[in-house]
Amino acid sequence: MAGTRLDGRVERGNRTRQLVLRRTVDIASVEGLEALSVGRLATELQLSKSGVFALFGSKQELQLATVREAARIYVEQVIRPASGTPAGVVRTWRLCELWLDYSQGRVFPGGCFFYEVIAEFDARSGPVHDAVAEAQRDWAAHVEHTITEARDLGELRSDTDSAQLAFELIALMETANAVSVLRDETDVYRRARVAILSRLRAAATDPSLVPEPSRPVEPSRPAEPS
Repeated sequence: MAGTRLDGRVERGNRTRQLVLRRTVDIASVEGLEALSVGRLATELQLSKSGVFALFGSKQELQLATVREAARIYVEQVIRPASGTPAGVVRTWRLCELWLDYSQGRVFPGGCFFYEVIAEFDARSGPVHDAVAEAQRDWAAHVEHTITEARDLGELRSDTDSAQLAFELIALMETANAVSVLRDETDVYRRARVAILSRLRAAATDPSLVPEPSRPVEPSRPAEPS
């Protein structure tokens, strides 16, 4: 009986923690990580302050947990679905397409979660800055690795600079996100798709592997956050 009661408390605690984090990632994507507070979350979610505090212990740990939760959602929305596409230039395009869907579909209400918090913490120091910087490095490295795979398979020209191409593709995606959020416009995603497709076709050994950039490209429906 004691074990059953303990298991029940752990399960309730995990559900509450997930409820809190689902709210914190949404707040932070719009207002930044500094907007998070135990009192605000307790009020909005109708929880006790002591209960929310007990889950995290400090504002810094709440911020770090929020970054980790955003990264988990990001993997589920972008990286994992792209991994189902065979390695090569098509996977590179699929990765970019899924990222644009993730931003345009407002998985986070403020667009890309990491774009918002990078701007907030880029010139700071400390554990939260380090966690955000690591997430950004991991994403850039993943895009670069995907491009390198395509080059090694002979689907991108042998002189393709993977780091440079990754930088360009990420810049196009982030610009679409920033302009869309600022202006409340969606046409920038079409423009980003056309630009990315044009860049990939220019680098491909067989341009027919990449969809024509002049053809309208409709975003696929983003998956529901898990």
